[in-house]
Amino acid sequence: MALRLPKQNYQDIERVIEFDFVRATEAAALNSLRWLGRGDKEAADAAACDAMRGMFDLMNICGEVVIGEGIKDDAPGIFKGEQLGTWYPGSPEFHIAIDPIDGTTNISKGAPNSISCIAAASPETGVKVALRDVPSFYMSKLAYGPRVIEYMKKRGDSLHLEMPIAEVLAIVARAVDKRVQDVAVMMLDRPRHKDIVGQIRTAGASLRMIGDGDIAAAIAPSLPDSDVDLYMGIGAR
Repeated sequence: MALRLPKQNYQDIERVIEFDFVRATEAAALNSLRWLGRGDKEAADAAACDAMRGMFDLMNICGEVVIGEGIKDDAPGIFKGEQLGTWYPGSPEFHIAIDPIDGTTNISKGAPNSISCIAAASPETGVKVALRDVPSFYMSKLAYGPRVIEYMKKRGDSLHLEMPIAEVLAIVARAVDKRVQDVAVMMLDRPRHKDIVGQIRTAGASLRMIGDGDIAAAIAPSLPDSDVDLYMGIGAR
């Protein structure tokens, strides 16, 4: 006999549904843990997808995946166009971008910096698309933490992608109260970064080179106990 769970009452959508999205990423992370270091990134990804789908099956939302994963690398992903949630009549609508594991190579090798990701938006009245899928492309990235943001607000400094790297490092160093030599920059270890690496080293800052997992790396400068001050580089969207 099938057991139907009672319908959740999402009167306070922002508080309750947010936690359900968090639980979905948490379930994906925990279910993929047994594949840590086992050399099978597809199995890890499949485990994360299964857990994430299972959590969405308990959520009273009308969810549509507008940005998925799996097609480009033939992985067992949650694909664009999939419907997630119970789709009870009257449930809130969400457009969802999803990556059950960013950094599958890392988890297969037993390395850190894999992360489970969900972004979701509910379309406003009269708006058909809350999140839009665009073709994959490479872009320049720059990520820094709250201390840098507060510093720029107070001093009127600003950071942008076209700035000379030495100038970026100088602003970040002042913001985090370090010498440029003590600023730690994280980036993907890729041949395309050869020129950027040279400029960082010429300026005197140190590098933390990683093989995969640039979402976790971009978050690192915002974590209180992280020794990473800046993330930069060129990566896929």
